[in-house]
Amino acid sequence: MSKLSFAAIAFVVAFSGATSAQSAETRGACKADYDKFCAGIAPGGGIVACLNAKRDQLSATCKAALDSRRKK
Repeated sequence: MSKLSFAAIAFVVAFSGATSAQSAETRGACKADYDKFCAGIAPGGGIVACLNAKRDQLSATCKAALDSRRKK
């Protein structure tokens, strides 16, 4: 791997930390709701869209985590 490729990867990883932390927070807050309403959807397949479609049935914790995602 060239030094330029390594630097590009390091740059992307460094600036994706906030997104990863935010995603981890949402995953934790919405785990039970995901299991109940969206278990058939694989990562990258629209999990957030599924949860938003079931919003009226979600836990308060999951709703707050989804709201937090929108604000950032």
